[in-house]
Amino acid sequence: MYITRRERFSSAHRLLNTNIADNDNNKLFGKCYQLHGHNYELFVTVTGPINKISGFVIDLKDLKQIIKNKVINKLDHQYINEVDFMKDTITTTENLCISIWNELKNPIEQLGGKLYKIKIKETENNFFEYYG
Repeated sequence: MYITRRERFSSAHRLLNTNIADNDNNKLFGKCYQLHGHNYELFVTVTGPINKISGFVIDLKDLKQIIKNKVINKLDHQYINEVDFMKDTITTTENLCISIWNELKNPIEQLGGKLYKIKIKETENNFFEYYG
């Protein structure tokens, strides 16, 4: 069984590689080198067997709380480049997916589920998926 929880957050960031010069960053990242923001949608998919006692894979209220505490509260209306789990990382949505996976994997396993997929909708046309 697979279950998915959706959350939303709004954040600002800029794509920046601190190992290269400003003009090289500008060439590499173009307009995304400038400070800008997105209204993101995050989809967290968990898999596992259905518990015979509860009927759940995991309790969705517990999943919601983990996502809020580990991810949303840190990212919503924040500058992603300064968020603890994104520091020293180029803040592409690809890297954001991986970092969110790393934040959620163990807490979800402690609830008895297995993290299956992180999906982020960055814009109307751009989606990113990570399967660990």
